[in-house]
Amino acid sequence: MAIPVGATRGRSSQRSAVLKLGLPAVGEQLLSLMVGLVDTYVVGHLSLEVATANGYDRQVALAATGISSQVTWTLITFFMAVALGSTVVIARFIGAGEREQANQTLRQGLIIGLAMGLLGLFLAYAFAPQLMDLLGANDQVRRYGAGYLRISSLSMPLMAMLYVGNAALRGSGDTRTPLKVMLVVNGINAVLSLLLVNGYLGFPALGINGAAFAAMSGQGVGGLIVLATLIRGRSGLHLNQIPRPNRNLMWRILRQGLPYGAEQFIFQAALLIFIHLINDIGTAAYAAHNTIITIESISFLPGMGMAVAATTLVGQHMGANQPQAASESGFEAFRLGAIFMSAIGLLFVIAPEVFLRFFVADEEVVRLAALPLRMVGFAQPALAANFIFSGSLRGGGEPKWPLISKMLSVWCVRLPLAWLLVKHFDLGLNGIWLAMCTDFAVQGTLAWWRFRQGKWQSAKV
Repeated sequence: MAIPVGATRGRSSQRSAVLKLGLPAVGEQLLSLMVGLVDTYVVGHLSLEVATANGYDRQVALAATGISSQVTWTLITFFMAVALGSTVVIARFIGAGEREQANQTLRQGLIIGLAMGLLGLFLAYAFAPQLMDLLGANDQVRRYGAGYLRISSLSMPLMAMLYVGNAALRGSGDTRTPLKVMLVVNGINAVLSLLLVNGYLGFPALGINGAAFAAMSGQGVGGLIVLATLIRGRSGLHLNQIPRPNRNLMWRILRQGLPYGAEQFIFQAALLIFIHLINDIGTAAYAAHNTIITIESISFLPGMGMAVAATTLVGQHMGANQPQAASESGFEAFRLGAIFMSAIGLLFVIAPEVFLRFFVADEEVVRLAALPLRMVGFAQPALAANFIFSGSLRGGGEPKWPLISKMLSVWCVRLPLAWLLVKHFDLGLNGIWLAMCTDFAVQGTLAWWRFRQGKWQSAKV
């Protein structure tokens, strides 16, 4: 949805534009999340017979899949950065009516993304046990988590194509095609996971390795579908030439994307220490923490979808030289995202056990996770501000501020406070999540303040 130069928008039309881009993006985020949700659900309800046959129990299975997934997310920050940079630069070119430059950017993004995907595959496969050690996994969790990681990492090059290709389409204003692609990805993952983990309908019972194979298959097929879609041409983007390196465009993509990659990498590095704190509390605590993370991700969906809309609209408006409309888009996206996320948060506050028991059958895990999930419910407005105003700043060409604010908040607020509450006040998992929610509030406030200042309107992309 490119914005014509000279267009003006009132609040109602801004809301319509945000919803038109944001709602399909929410659906896409939901389907992306469903890969993890399905795996958590199936592993959380792992047959005791299958678990015993494979040498582990449900808590070990949940911890192994959770820690290996954490490693995966750390590694894919490499090509998530490329994806974000591609969205921002393509949105600017689309807003300015420069379609050929947008297509050039698409090709450069795919080149860099493929390189990052291959690097991620190498690191995950070659150093799986060592990466599990970094997160403090015990011997049993390390053994089974490393196997899960090696299987799921096989799709990383195609996963990079999935991320970058979908991001390019979002930058052009097309959030529906990525939604359709993720429908296929999620369908493949859900079916294979349900069949292979516990061995239904005559399929082998592979335990957590079945979940890894399902995720790898779905994401790999998704990458192939995106490439085929772009080769045919969609939403003004057309992969009709063999990509050849263009240093100028590569640098523009990386200049916008690398701060996001650094932001995520610094955050994941902090999580190494954070997860050590949780593992010191116990395996049940980590299983509870991982379950909360999975459920919490549900509340992220409206914020992440509206952040996608904000990044695209702010970028396109700035490409069309409409800074006031760009600012209005960011604030309207926040209003909508905050309403949706707060509604979900209210459900977490009222009935956390309902959500927890849906994903896990272990009552100790449910007991440990109930109060932290209530805390997450109260933190929703701050989370919305962080997601959406950070997305708006990136779309406006100021990717460094989210990096600076996250670095300060995570390392100066979350980690010291968590250490204090766990080690000195013995609050256990409740202390971990009190520190996290405080961090959410600080990041949300800083993102709102910076966007409201308006200095991003003079940034160059």
